[in-house]
Amino acid sequence: MRLLIVEDEPSLGHQLRTTLEGAGYAVDLATDGEDGHFLGSTESYDAVVLDLGLPTIDGLTVLDKWRKEGRGFPVLVLTARDSWSDKVAVLDAGADDYLAKPFQSEELIARLRALIRRASGNASSELTAGDVRLDTRSGKVTLKGDPVKLTAQEYKLLSYLLHHKGKVVSRTELIEHIYDQDFDRDSNTIEVFVTRIRKKLGADVITTIRGLGYSLDEPGR
Repeated sequence: MRLLIVEDEPSLGHQLRTTLEGAGYAVDLATDGEDGHFLGSTESYDAVVLDLGLPTIDGLTVLDKWRKEGRGFPVLVLTARDSWSDKVAVLDAGADDYLAKPFQSEELIARLRALIRRASGNASSELTAGDVRLDTRSGKVTLKGDPVKLTAQEYKLLSYLLHHKGKVVSRTELIEHIYDQDFDRDSNTIEVFVTRIRKKLGADVITTIRGLGYSLDEPGR
């Protein structure tokens, strides 16, 4: 899963990026409203963390521009304003959730997990396909109840496919959603990760749809 953080305060931006990367996300960081708007308009994100008090373009204007452009990714707004009228303005502008500063990292991560789950139509924090289970809270993967150790990139790829279970996901989409902007993106690595995941979880856990991409579904369907 790939996130965008738009935060102009350097120490907080760095802290957020480090925290969310530690939670298993690919993260891009913009430090003003103009760059944030550009990235959100041109790149693919599973969710955005957006500060309101930004230089060049304020956060509410950035959010309004995204929504008018048809960008539907979930947006979690960070704000130092906690009056009810400010919260109403944030939600009316198209935000999906908000978090008042100061906040706990655990709450931020939990809210993002929930936003991403809902955006992909998943109600539970546990994602399953047959005997494979991924707990988004703990980051643990099991096969028939036994723990399976995945690398960070293998986990990101499996998590994305589980969030979009039953859909065909192209290599391009996977690359856009599991790597951050600065990563050296090579489509061949997707095939490597898929092969490794199959060795660990079973040869039929991920189906290759020739010419289209990959699909993960319940066995027998």
